[in-house]
Amino acid sequence: MPAKKSKNHTDHERLEEKILKTLAQKKYIPQDQAGLARMLGIDTFQISVLGRALQSLERSGKIARIKKDRYALPLDADLIPGRIRMNRRGQGILFPENPDLPQILIPAEATGTALHDDRVLVRKEIKPGKWNQQDNPTGTVIRVLERSRKKIVGSLLRGRQSAYVAPDDPRLPADIAVPAEEARRIPTGHKVIVELTDWKSRHMSPEGRIVEILGRPADHGVDMRGILAHYQLPEKFPKAVVREAQRFGGRVTENDLRGRIDCRQHCVITIDPDDAKDFDDAICLQPDDHGRHRLWVHISDVSHYVKPGSQLDKEALQRGNSTYLVDRVIPMLPEELSNELCSLKPHVDRLTKCAEFLLDDDARVLDVRFHSAVINSKSRLTYQQAMDILKQERPSDEIALMLHKANCIARILRERRFKRGSLNLEFPESKIRLDARGRVVAVERVEHDESHQLIEELMLLTNEAVAKKLRRMQVPAVYRVHEPPDPEKLEELRALMQAHNIPCGDLSAPGEMSRLLHNIARHPAASALQIAVLRSMKRARYTNQPLGHYGLATADYTHFTSPIRRYADLLVHRTLFGKKIDVIPHARLAQITDHISATERNSQDAERDSRDVKMLAYFEAQLSSPQPHRHEAVITEIRNFGFFVDIPSLAFSGLVPVSSLDDDLYRFDPASVRLVGRRKHRNFSLGQQVQVRVLKVDRLKKQVDFKLFNH
Repeated sequence: MPAKKSKNHTDHERLEEKILKTLAQKKYIPQDQAGLARMLGIDTFQISVLGRALQSLERSGKIARIKKDRYALPLDADLIPGRIRMNRRGQGILFPENPDLPQILIPAEATGTALHDDRVLVRKEIKPGKWNQQDNPTGTVIRVLERSRKKIVGSLLRGRQSAYVAPDDPRLPADIAVPAEEARRIPTGHKVIVELTDWKSRHMSPEGRIVEILGRPADHGVDMRGILAHYQLPEKFPKAVVREAQRFGGRVTENDLRGRIDCRQHCVITIDPDDAKDFDDAICLQPDDHGRHRLWVHISDVSHYVKPGSQLDKEALQRGNSTYLVDRVIPMLPEELSNELCSLKPHVDRLTKCAEFLLDDDARVLDVRFHSAVINSKSRLTYQQAMDILKQERPSDEIALMLHKANCIARILRERRFKRGSLNLEFPESKIRLDARGRVVAVERVEHDESHQLIEELMLLTNEAVAKKLRRMQVPAVYRVHEPPDPEKLEELRALMQAHNIPCGDLSAPGEMSRLLHNIARHPAASALQIAVLRSMKRARYTNQPLGHYGLATADYTHFTSPIRRYADLLVHRTLFGKKIDVIPHARLAQITDHISATERNSQDAERDSRDVKMLAYFEAQLSSPQPHRHEAVITEIRNFGFFVDIPSLAFSGLVPVSSLDDDLYRFDPASVRLVGRRKHRNFSLGQQVQVRVLKVDRLKKQVDFKLFNH
């Protein structure tokens, strides 16, 4: 049971509500503290209480203090609270907390003392004579409401009389000054963690103090410790959380089976990567006597163990999701649950939430029901094992026969999905293999073959069915949404396609975007153009509103199938199978969906960085190799200073500087998007295949420059 709120706490909340209602009145004119006290009927003995409430509301961004210390609602003063995300050029984009407001561009010189992912208050620029202020709005950061992180990882460097830390994250705009005497005992170049103590103005250096020394960048484990610290990823669980997980024991009990349908005799199987330990989902397909099929999609019943308000629940919400770094997993739940009791291992009883579909022979859903169930998986297959079975001309046993039929259904679902306008955004992936010292020994291409597609289609079918059910229930729920791209992004994409003579219609329609991707697939510059399409898209996110999914071309979508590693799925399970009295109010749910969208972005950034630091070390080793390594690459972007290449086998990109092209003087032709040699007329164009070798590795900027192999 959550602790009861104290009377003082309740009174404080009520006062804040009264202040917000007063400021929201149509006839309200901005008042200072004394004026508000008169309007609210607060006497001089309570003026300090009002002051604390105003400070709290101002810090949270719910109200704004304007000229002459008067208070107003932020929007009334053209002030917008939100999260700022920075790029490497120092520019920021504000993602307003109000999802109905457009994103706001923050020029580099207007970001103030904001850091990447800080919560800030931005003044929207109103330009004279502009009738439509929604077009490409810009703004200025006027206050940092909340730091996303106070501890920053970087390299200790020295000037003549000073010491400073250069942040690892290139999106952080300034070096951090640290006391010289504090840094005296630390060798130059060592990785450290610095705590930000003060940053008064953009025109002054931020100040900090060193709180931890990580070691030399090349030392074993330093790179990953830096990533864990920078992204605030906790390796260990609090003892109270672990104890709570351990209390469940290691097996399903008779009491756990109450109210569940028994599917333990069904031919249930799992299909996962070869190194997976947390098995979220399992499937079973049964024919009936009328030429139809009964599809059972079983998902681990995490909600049976992780109850609202428990220590496990609080920690899972804080983490938001599991994070899969290149050398380890930072799980959302302790191993006792994630790898054991909730993992759908073979030949042991496990609890599930289940979607039971009745499908006709054309894979159309005739009926769907949802159950709490118990299973005993008959087999744990890897994707490779499943693919080997699908390659058999004649299925050899019950499992093989079931897989072949399930694959036929998945093919139909997949074809139908693309016909309705779903986007095929399956780009090449790779997996990094490390040795015991954390060094790259192999980079393996991951084939998204029919075994992957089989599971993907059945999970998509389930997620969509659950979202439709939630919408019909008309209760606050979590949805996975993907909004259409911004019109200006689509115009940029259209111009690029026209430069390559690729026809495209109204790209705001998913069907047209799907056709464009189909046309691109046959183009010589396919991989480069696919990357351009991906860059034009918005990021998918979680929200409490069913806004639809542009990429999947569906009005209804949510996440239901991975509750071991995503808090969103756990919430969906609770909503789908819970009681109305347990429904989370919309306002609170909006806060949770914002939080888990942020933790997902944080994890994705950490996963990318963990991969990049290993690849940087991999390329750095090639620089000292007596035999240059040759890499097959494709040109993905061309600028006047050079061209970017992608190495598909390594899933890595870098720049070939124009200064490294020493056989001629090259100029950039913007009309044809090419670099053209002035004397020999050799040219480089988008999609062109080239061979490259490493030229330079910059660990601080996390960049690799390449040089043409034969130059």
